[in-house]
Amino acid sequence: MKTSEITIIGAAILDVLVSPADPGVFQSGSSPADRISMSFGGDALNEAMVLSHLGKGVQLQTVLGDDMQGEMIRRKCEELGISLPESCVRDALRTGINVVLVQPGGERCFLTDRGGSLRRLTMEDLELQFPRSTKVVSFASIFVFPELGSHQLAEIFSAAKQQGKIVCADMTKRKNQERPEDMAEALRYVDYLLPNEEEACLFTGCAGAEEAAEALLAAGVGTVVMKLGSRGCLVASKKETYRIPAVPDVKCVDTTGAGDSFAAGFLFGLSEDWEVRRCAEFANVCGAGAVTQLGAAAWCESGMDKITGKAGELFRKFMGVSQIN
Repeated sequence: MKTSEITIIGAAILDVLVSPADPGVFQSGSSPADRISMSFGGDALNEAMVLSHLGKGVQLQTVLGDDMQGEMIRRKCEELGISLPESCVRDALRTGINVVLVQPGGERCFLTDRGGSLRRLTMEDLELQFPRSTKVVSFASIFVFPELGSHQLAEIFSAAKQQGKIVCADMTKRKNQERPEDMAEALRYVDYLLPNEEEACLFTGCAGAEEAAEALLAAGVGTVVMKLGSRGCLVASKKETYRIPAVPDVKCVDTTGAGDSFAAGFLFGLSEDWEVRRCAEFANVCGAGAVTQLGAAAWCESGMDKITGKAGELFRKFMGVSQIN
């Protein structure tokens, strides 16, 4: 088992991917798809898998059921050297499965299991004494878990800060009309927040990326690293704001997990003590690699050395190698 340099907190589930998904299936009763496959998923597990393939030691704090799906995830983590606390298995819970409906062009919709583990993480599932070797603690994602509101997140983040860790967080769409002032108790501990533009604008009530970033900084975030999809990303701090363009000429197959791969790339850079701009540039490259294949972590599972085009060229340049595990 590798020494844990990064701790990721969040969801670990299985995904069933359908590509392409025909919206007319409810009228026709049956519809063929080019491909239906199963893969590992969940924001935290996606990030942990990418980081492991990048050579990082990772601790994953999540919750799983004592079932076949949970066992598959535990075995995968063991195979990749991802550390799981013993407390992650809960007997009376079933491990979540998402059905991911991938549209032509790569955009997707989800069917989620209301009774599964996806949104069930609580404070009782977490170990807030992080490994001594951990440099970065990342929560993926704010607004996913109903039991982890601003007060609970503040407890998690402040514990990490007291132990000298860099605190990062991703987010999803708000669920209960939350605004930055509602989450300020937690946000003031976040060194790097990594929302996408839609999430940030919905949360802040702002019309554009720069304005939303300013609102998040005003709420206490140290640096905002905002995902802009095919337009790259925006980096904003109290010192400077700038955009980094996306990797050009990328054929998008499936956007599932692209944001998680972006986050993993950024966390990798932080753990290597890279400057923020370089971290964000590498995050763009990892996000670009992710959309080229079906499934959240397929691009690293099939061999990162096989990434083609400009994304592959830049990836190998960043890593300084010709092949990656």
